Amino acid sequence: MEFLSQPWPWYVAGPLIAFIMFSLLLSGKRFGLSSNLRSMCAIMGAGKHCEFFDFNWRAQMWNLIFVLGLIIGGAISVLFLDTEQVNISKETVLELQQLGIQNPGSTLLPAEVFSWNNLLTFRGLIMIVLGGFFVGFGARYAGGCTSGHAISGLSDLQKPSLIAVVGFFIGGLFVTYLITPFLFTF
Repeated sequence: MEFLSQPWPWYVAGPLIAFIMFSLLLSGKRFGLSSNLRSMCAIMGAGKHCEFFDFNWRAQMWNLIFVLGLIIGGAISVLFLDTEQVNISKETVLELQQLGIQNPGSTLLPAEVFSWNNLLTFRGLIMIVLGGFFVGFGARYAGGCTSGHAISGLSDLQKPSLIAVVGFFIGGLFVTYLITPFLFTF
């Protein structure tokens, strides 16, 4: 049971992702999580007020079931898998300690960032609200989310997905090295 209590290695998870993507390509379906937000808005009747949400959301039911599987999988991992100790490099531990995170890697999510007390601070609101806005805006502007472009779009050899993924990486590096250290210092 050791295999089921730890994260799967890349040589197991990678081919499984490739198999799923190949199956989706053969069936003519596209993978992406941000499209589920559009489907949920359509289910709730937003199509009556906005043309963007007026579409056949039932054709996307498989994708909504995938999201349900993500939620169930997350619950299973928290309840049954060993997620207490996170293996991160010594260099990353030192960098996180310099930012003020105590005992990085000892828990899945550091309390200095992911706790209700820190969420209700000015820094926490900036990170969650402004960060959420930028992620939502970016996904809408790019025509899809990181998972849709990086997994589905690139496997389908779509040039717009390659451009979007390069932009996601540049944005991620910018935030990681310039914005996040600034947020932890005030």
